[in-house]
Amino acid sequence: MRTETLALNGRPFFVRRWGAPALPPLLMLHGFPEYGGAWADLAPYLAERFHCIAPDQRGYGQSWAPDGVENYTTSQLVSDMAALIGQIGAPVIVMGHDWGAAVAYGLAMSKPDLVARLIIANGVHPVPFQRAMVAGGPQSEASQYINYLRRDDSHDALAANDFAKMKDLFMAGMDSNWLTEDRKREYLTEWARPGRLKTMIHWYRASPLRIAAPGQPLTDLPDLPVKRLMVRCPHLLIWGERDTALLPVSTQGLEDFAPDLTRITLPGLDHWLIHQDPQVVARVIRDWTNRT
Repeated sequence: MRTETLALNGRPFFVRRWGAPALPPLLMLHGFPEYGGAWADLAPYLAERFHCIAPDQRGYGQSWAPDGVENYTTSQLVSDMAALIGQIGAPVIVMGHDWGAAVAYGLAMSKPDLVARLIIANGVHPVPFQRAMVAGGPQSEASQYINYLRRDDSHDALAANDFAKMKDLFMAGMDSNWLTEDRKREYLTEWARPGRLKTMIHWYRASPLRIAAPGQPLTDLPDLPVKRLMVRCPHLLIWGERDTALLPVSTQGLEDFAPDLTRITLPGLDHWLIHQDPQVVARVIRDWTNRT
């Protein structure tokens, strides 16, 4: 692994790389509450085939972390990664997990000339996800934790007692066997950087997504501009079926927005599939890219 700090739109971003620079570039976008180093389980299994590039995204790790919720709109997060692709040389394969999927989808939808292929691992397109969260059903219930995170003081409560609540939230309802003591210390180091937990959570606070209370569906969603939300490149969705935070209903109707979609479900894995069985995830990616 190699590391460097790049200037993106005039701001510093910390980037990790695996694989030879001459190989096809694969931009890997982490989610919450991770950082670019979270790809260290998967990237080595892809490094003979791809030049893997994993930034700490805005507000995370060692990258630029401005204070203020207004700095974390999706358009700004997408702009950061568009600038990175501009330095890599477009188009690239983009892979997103969890919140990284929001940026990956944003790139594919708004800057299609930058994205050759899109890979999502347990992440969601904004329209099916929003529809599921306002329905008042299982996804609404599973997403109630977002209301807690959006509180002004949630970062202080999660950081108390050596991040006790943060650790519980990280692994709530999930298999944590992959999370070794060394890995826990690595995550704690990243969360403890000054102001970082606050700016990580700003991604939730800045999001316009709405959440219904269980059993109380919201029916006043505005019409969505479907044509502007299309993924027209080849798209792979890898899904750990035991995810308790993102449920299958959150991807229902994805084909309407991604006509060239391949779905691969991995039994026995959950939201943290990129850690639980990186060899299998890597094989799925290699097989799919060889076919498309």
